Amino acid sequence: MCAHRLDPLLRPQSIAILGASTRPGSVGNTLIQQIKHGGYAGRLYPVNPRYEAIEGIKCYPSLAELPEVPEHVAFAVPNAAIEESLEQALALGIRAGTMVSSLYLEGDREPPLTERVRQRCRETGFILLGGNCMGFYNFESGLWMCGFHTRKVHRAGGVTLLSHSGSALCSMVDAEARLDYNYVVSPGQELNCTLADYMDFALEQPSTRVIALFMETARDPDGFVAALEKAQRKRIPVVALKVGRTEESAKLATSHSGALVGDDGAYQALFERYGVHRVRSIDELVFAALFFERFPNIGPGGLASIHDSGGERELFMDLAHDAGVPFARISAETTARLAARLEHGLPPVNPCDAWGTGNDAEGIFSDCFVALVEDPDTAIGVVLCDRSAEGVVNTMSPSVARRALRSAGGKPVIICSNHQGSGDSAQTLTLQQEGIVTMDGAPQFLRAVRALFDHRDFQGPGAAPAVDPAMVAKWKARLKGAGTLDETVSLELMQDFGLPTVPRRIVSTRAEALAAAASFNGPVVVKTAMPGIAHKSEVGGVKLNLGGEAAVGAAYDDLAARLGPTVLVAPMAAKGVEMILGVTRDAQFGPTLVIGSGGVLAEALKDVVLARPPFDAAWAARLIDRLKLRTLLDGFRGTPKADVASFAAAAARLSALAVALADVVKEIDINPVIVGPTGCVAVDALVVAG
Repeated sequence: MCAHRLDPLLRPQSIAILGASTRPGSVGNTLIQQIKHGGYAGRLYPVNPRYEAIEGIKCYPSLAELPEVPEHVAFAVPNAAIEESLEQALALGIRAGTMVSSLYLEGDREPPLTERVRQRCRETGFILLGGNCMGFYNFESGLWMCGFHTRKVHRAGGVTLLSHSGSALCSMVDAEARLDYNYVVSPGQELNCTLADYMDFALEQPSTRVIALFMETARDPDGFVAALEKAQRKRIPVVALKVGRTEESAKLATSHSGALVGDDGAYQALFERYGVHRVRSIDELVFAALFFERFPNIGPGGLASIHDSGGERELFMDLAHDAGVPFARISAETTARLAARLEHGLPPVNPCDAWGTGNDAEGIFSDCFVALVEDPDTAIGVVLCDRSAEGVVNTMSPSVARRALRSAGGKPVIICSNHQGSGDSAQTLTLQQEGIVTMDGAPQFLRAVRALFDHRDFQGPGAAPAVDPAMVAKWKARLKGAGTLDETVSLELMQDFGLPTVPRRIVSTRAEALAAAASFNGPVVVKTAMPGIAHKSEVGGVKLNLGGEAAVGAAYDDLAARLGPTVLVAPMAAKGVEMILGVTRDAQFGPTLVIGSGGVLAEALKDVVLARPPFDAAWAARLIDRLKLRTLLDGFRGTPKADVASFAAAAARLSALAVALADVVKEIDINPVIVGPTGCVAVDALVVAG
């Protein structure tokens, strides 16, 4: 087993329970019972001057009177006694501890107890879990350090569960017998050990096959990113249920880009960058973790399913489409095998409805499912069914699955009910021990399958285009304290970093406007360039497709009278699809890129994808392919096909800029970027320095 700095916390050889008790239901008593029941092989020392023994174990009056200095101390004492107890532990040289207390004191002084404890741990290097946590489980060594009872039997497995929700943690540990854990941690207030630290620990354990997160936030963003990078390098999947999505940050944004990202966008981009599998519910978290533990190396191909209902098969196909799960494209040989066994009128296809008259149903289902599972393009086989009385899977499905498993060549074989049943039934657990996972609910099942396929097929981004160090230095100096840049300077910045931009001139008189328009030799656009107007179209500050002195002069006169004399004159960009590129800086994770459909409807449509920079053009192209209006770029109703490659290249260049100037750029909005048949061009830009 690899050594890790959290070993004294999560793998201690000796433990003291300070505040141990004989009172049933108390934390001090439950901890002793849990540790005993788990079979912990280390040395356990209850500490309380009121008792001689607790649960048959000798009790000591104080930490100082123990026969050795324990590695770990659990603080089962009131909040008012925490500081004194911590000082006693520190004086003895105890290295780590678990603090389940809330650390809230009524009428507390400043700084509050939580901050005083945090500071002492920081000063001394004491490794603390908590406070206000449920504790942890180390199922590999039988250390059940939790203040609440769990089910009697646990098997050590490959799932590491880290949960900011104590209730969710207990639910998944206590009532979900299909998952086998190696470590379960409730980080609590994370006073000096964060989610990132526990992830790093799990990633160093040979037994870890998947990390499951129920997370509210990343209190150590840099450490969290480092842990995700390590997980990606080691090909250990991370499944995350991230809660607390809001739109509050959008209210403070200056640019369209900031409004489109919101508070949750940086997390989404981060997860995409490192191949984190994001789920929406505890059920999806359970199913995905279960799949990754049981099926770490999924093969090529898609899903094969067999059904006993035509209507439910159609529902399953709809749900699979929504989840983005492909079905296996079965071969002609497999099709022939199905046709030979199915009753008249049932098509030999995947997914397969094999129920006819009911005559020889089990034989037909078994032969057809074996044929589907043996097909070269099948990666996973599933029997879809309904539960019978008392929540039991119908008797035919296990038999069909068992026979297919023998022929599957290591491919996963699963039973999934169309609706909820039971996650800890004896039948479910027996089938799982045989190698057949039984699940409840097609949507959750499909989300887990999608996570397996995504992990199998994941390819991270390549290197972004190189940037000129001299150009970086120039713009860092220029942007420091600059605030909101005007359009000309914003476009100049884009141009210096390799993004194609439209030619333009800033003028302050009618004569200058006419001269500028004449120099471009064609239709022009005239826009206000007055300071403080971020969104020109919203104030009638843009005049398009102007030809001739009269039109240009009239446009200038109107803008000057209403908004001020300074305007920008530029040639009209060639026709194309209006797109948007942008950057916003997240307080935790730094720059996040926005790629999407642009123009005046950018915020209304919100047809965007988010990305963590830097990345190459190939990664950008994959992101662009996910846009709802992607088909417009391929030519629509006779319009020419747009040069998507040039737009992807521009996005990659912007990603390099975003990282190079991350400390001086708060927001960037390039809207629109006109993507035409022979390239793209940035027509307007807004940069907010800060």
